[in-house]
Amino acid sequence: MSGPVRFALIGGGWRAEFFLRIARALPERFQVSRMLVRDAVKGAAIETRWHVPTYRRLEESLADNPLFAVVSVPWAVTPMILGELAERGVPALAETPPAPDLDGLVAVNRLTGQGARIQVAEQYAFQPLHAARLAIARSGRLGTISQAQVSSAHGYHGVSLIRKFLGATYENARISGYRFSAPLVAGPGRDSPPAEESVTQSTQVIASLDFGDRLGVYDFTGDQYFSWIRSSRVLVRGDRGEIHDDTVRYLQDFRTPITLKLLRQNTGEDGNLEGGYHKGILAGPEWAYRNPFIPGRLTDDEIAIATCLEKMADYARGGPDFYPLAEASQDHYLSMMIDQAVATGETLTTTTQPWAAFSS
Repeated sequence: MSGPVRFALIGGGWRAEFFLRIARALPERFQVSRMLVRDAVKGAAIETRWHVPTYRRLEESLADNPLFAVVSVPWAVTPMILGELAERGVPALAETPPAPDLDGLVAVNRLTGQGARIQVAEQYAFQPLHAARLAIARSGRLGTISQAQVSSAHGYHGVSLIRKFLGATYENARISGYRFSAPLVAGPGRDSPPAEESVTQSTQVIASLDFGDRLGVYDFTGDQYFSWIRSSRVLVRGDRGEIHDDTVRYLQDFRTPITLKLLRQNTGEDGNLEGGYHKGILAGPEWAYRNPFIPGRLTDDEIAIATCLEKMADYARGGPDFYPLAEASQDHYLSMMIDQAVATGETLTTTTQPWAAFSS
């Protein structure tokens, strides 16, 4: 392969800027060829800041034949854009979720049945620490995985991690949950630290997803994304070991317990002059994860999104699925069922949805 991966970017909001930052940090790997931004004033501001041409019509944003298009628009608009890209034969990488509700998910999945090539940019499994944990969970060292407790991401993101740790696909689950609120000193927002001390109500949702032989526990407080005093937590248990946050415990044999720490390796710290990037995560003497985008200066979330872009390029060239529309739909469906269980106080049982037939 020669030259960067060229893709069109549909949308110009906050999330679209992640793709722009990645392309700026890794120009030899990725290039945003054109953008579709309906608002001319907003488009002009993007062109000034990011030096990417913007257009008002979809046809114009695709005129230079990009390898694929990234769809980063509001939930309700995504299905329409995916349909238009499918009509034009353009592979699409959609932001999460691919549709706002169950009817929308069923409808948009019909595109796959008609031959549309769609993947979804669910990035959490590709964040370095989660990727390291998943690699260890899949290595066999923990034995057969029976439980995953995830307090790291909201809604469909958290559900996606639970499914991946458990190795679940489209199996049905019994779901119950509840909501709890408590006061919390407010932290920073997306763009800046707090201007003054204030107390807000923090809402926590805890839900169980019982797949019969495997249990998922979803636990999330919306403040965790930005709060300085609310951390993420992950517990993955198998019959031969477990991962608890950054600690791995497993049996080498039935009389030999092993404990490893997941140690983050960064350059530029404590006088190191290699640069300023993330190298990877060590588990004892072995790399559990290596950053494939060295020496780009990217956040963990940007590393994960860049991984989606790289995998999407491979998919658009005829490679395998990495997070197909059906999986994204299943995660959003389970997330909506959690919301319904919490709202009603009932234990609900999921049903097999039509997109399971489109899974590969």
